[in-house]
Amino acid sequence: MHIVARARAFVQSLLAISRRSALERRRCDACGSTHVHKHGFRRRRPYTLEGRKDLPVQRYRCQTCGATHSDEHPDLPPGAHYARSVRRYAIDQWQHGGSSLRQVAEQVRSVIGHQERWSLWFPVLDAWGPEEKREKCRFAESTLCLWLDQAGLRAKKQVKGAYEGVGQSGLVGVDGLWARLRGGTVRVLLMVRDSVTGLLYPPVVVAGEEAAAAWERLFARAQRAGLSLEDLQAVVSDGAQGLLSHLRQGLPWVYQQRCVFHLWRNLGPELARQAARAAEGLEGEAARVVRGRVRGELTRLVHGVLDAADCEAGEQALARLREHPRGEGLWKALNGRLIEVLAHTLPGQEGVGRVSPEWMWRDLRQRLSRGRNHGDEERLERAGLVFTIYRNFTPAQVRQERTRHYRHPGQSALEVAGLDLEGCSYLDALEV
Repeated sequence: MHIVARARAFVQSLLAISRRSALERRRCDACGSTHVHKHGFRRRRPYTLEGRKDLPVQRYRCQTCGATHSDEHPDLPPGAHYARSVRRYAIDQWQHGGSSLRQVAEQVRSVIGHQERWSLWFPVLDAWGPEEKREKCRFAESTLCLWLDQAGLRAKKQVKGAYEGVGQSGLVGVDGLWARLRGGTVRVLLMVRDSVTGLLYPPVVVAGEEAAAAWERLFARAQRAGLSLEDLQAVVSDGAQGLLSHLRQGLPWVYQQRCVFHLWRNLGPELARQAARAAEGLEGEAARVVRGRVRGELTRLVHGVLDAADCEAGEQALARLREHPRGEGLWKALNGRLIEVLAHTLPGQEGVGRVSPEWMWRDLRQRLSRGRNHGDEERLERAGLVFTIYRNFTPAQVRQERTRHYRHPGQSALEVAGLDLEGCSYLDALEV
């Protein structure tokens, strides 16, 4: 069962609770007998989004086996001090709003306890009675941290088959995020992203990205989640040696597309070095003009290689780069990598991206830096799993921008992959 089906099943289970008939509520959970009598009430005082409420809960006793049970409510999990709506609100405020654990805790206390920031919203309104008589809400950061960790545990149990049958392009991008754990230990979070649909597959946490075994773990988990390695055609990456080794050994039919962003970052020092050498012996405005001219010439020549329409045009551009008096170093850096640089121009590879999914780390890095749920490897992995599910269910922005265009505005990665998400969200997939 893929992840959307599981989310729908969770929603249906809550609907089934709310639609239970009087006879179904009275049926004994232990033996199934209908010989059940009312057995008093138990009072619960949960926190809801409307504040704390007194809710009488009907209890029943089976005349056959003697077992007792209580009425269920879809918004009130058994034994919970906070309603399900409060839990969903808090997790979404942290996950989507980008706030810290402390800020979310303040927000929740303001909403359900009418304290702290509530007075900033309604400085004159005193509809809730004197402040000294109001019951203080004790919602803490640790509670939210626990909820996020529990969501990550559920996500980890649902990895197998999570994206089975979901549309795939065979073109993926991979990248790794370095994260510092509590105590100073450094680990890498590796992730796979479909270049066409934008679908993120479950990540793995490894000690480093230079070992082939680390990337083997990543693709094995992605395959377990539903990625077909047999249909994989091309991978765009920053050129990590561990990945290249794994592709040669385990996936020899897959093309490697080098990330243009990382290439430019690696070529930047050589460009600056050659521009500086060209201006040696000059000073002031003359040196600045020479540096700018040489840097511009080399930049245009490198662009000719990276932006070539095909490998033949790339070879010609590479030859022109070598002919430049200052282009020898840049030529050496690109020579022998033309297939990796222009893999996106090969037949059947037109949809592969030219940039690794570097941009997605911005949001995840922000959440890791603002949370405490990555104190060890397990919690870092759970945070990554929750993030992938959140991103897969979240639609792209609809607004039009001058400098940025969204290929699928208003659609999530799962919708682009061909699934219907009406009536469910990432919170349902996490069974929150």
